[in-house]
Amino acid sequence: MNESPQEKRQRALARMEEVYSMPFGDGEGEFWRYTADHLFADVWSRPGLSDRDRRLMLIGLLTATAGHDVLTIQVPAALASGDLDAETLREMVVFLAHYAGWPAAARLNSIVETEIAKAGKGSRDG
Repeated sequence: MNESPQEKRQRALARMEEVYSMPFGDGEGEFWRYTADHLFADVWSRPGLSDRDRRLMLIGLLTATAGHDVLTIQVPAALASGDLDAETLREMVVFLAHYAGWPAAARLNSIVETEIAKAGKGSRDG
């Protein structure tokens, strides 16, 4: 794709908004440039994996590596986008408890239940 840096940034910001289901303004600095122009314009835009696939992997990885801060972004985004529903997120907690450890899954469970309640997206059925 032969696009200007400005066009790439606009594509990156549009992809970020799509992934996170919320508006993003432009940022500054090298970290922001790599986040927008590489991670979202390139990596999150590659063919081969759906956004749901990416979220499943990312939430698993973040749970296993204590990425609490990013889980608080990814879990509500997954619910808002419809990539993952309440039932799927709750199943992920049970599954990840056995592979990532109970304390890590307990932290994920707290985020999941908080975000499900905020979104009003699922009753607790055991």
